[in-house]
Amino acid sequence: MSTASLAPVLEIDQRAAAAVRAGLTSRPKRLPAWLFYDQAGSRLFETITELPEYYLTRTERGILAANAGEMVARAADGARLRITELGAGSADKTRLLLRAAVERQGTVLYEPVDVSASALDGAKQRIEREIAGVTVTPRAMDYTDGDGRRFDLGASDGGERRLVLYIGSSIGNFEPGEALRLVRRVRAGLETGDGLLLGVDLVKDEATLVAAYDDAAGVTAAFNRNVLIRLNRELDADFGAEAFAHRAVWNARESRMEMHLVSRIAQQVSAGALDLTVEFAAGETIHTENSYKYAPGQAEALLAEAGFRAEATWTDARGWFAVCLGRAE
Repeated sequence: MSTASLAPVLEIDQRAAAAVRAGLTSRPKRLPAWLFYDQAGSRLFETITELPEYYLTRTERGILAANAGEMVARAADGARLRITELGAGSADKTRLLLRAAVERQGTVLYEPVDVSASALDGAKQRIEREIAGVTVTPRAMDYTDGDGRRFDLGASDGGERRLVLYIGSSIGNFEPGEALRLVRRVRAGLETGDGLLLGVDLVKDEATLVAAYDDAAGVTAAFNRNVLIRLNRELDADFGAEAFAHRAVWNARESRMEMHLVSRIAQQVSAGALDLTVEFAAGETIHTENSYKYAPGQAEALLAEAGFRAEATWTDARGWFAVCLGRAE
């Protein structure tokens, strides 16, 4: 194995170590949500998307199923289209848009971007096997790690438009200022006339929101605790995962769902790879995720501020979720 092939792995490890050190020595303690998605965490999340309480995935899928043809046609605006997806994962819902693109133009180039090379390889094999006419060219990279720099998507063929997908309400995991910087960075990598299809979860009643992040079967609790298991494995930590309780709360003032891990007892935890020991008081929390919920019109305003013309918005009958198309100006 060459040094070049090892470099991305070492970079990811170093970033995780820095994030964990900063988060566990802060007040209040915190961990970035991207640490959830090791192999086990990704599998748990796929299970979460199928739970009865987790309305987000099936609601967005319904919107895409009903409107994929129109979305593709509006984004293409008479040109040939290629599709790029940020945080693609298994690309399950994306198949609806890829099929619509193939029906419209015969073939389509699909560029999934994700930090998980294994997820990308699996998506490439499934999609090229299941949808004739799709060529998949994956990119294993962390699209969130840009420090405000232009997101380099590479050049499109002459006369071709690019549609960037950022669906699944992933934008909700970012603080408002961070979300704006990310969308601006995407815009900087696009040509005038290219598109961004953005999925956002909308504000709704508290009971529905909390249930989606604290399911009766305890899968989300296991997903939350799995981050501690990852730290044990990768940073030689000694967290007792069951010594922490899962907590999901609706923060109405900030318009976000929050996930926390709550120390059940006063305890001391060490991370050998960081030469770090951390004290926890009973009831002390680690803040592991925010999921911002958007008011109607808020996603369109975000697109406009980032340099897109908000062109169309599709919602479900209950108004629980929105998919917005912005065109780069």
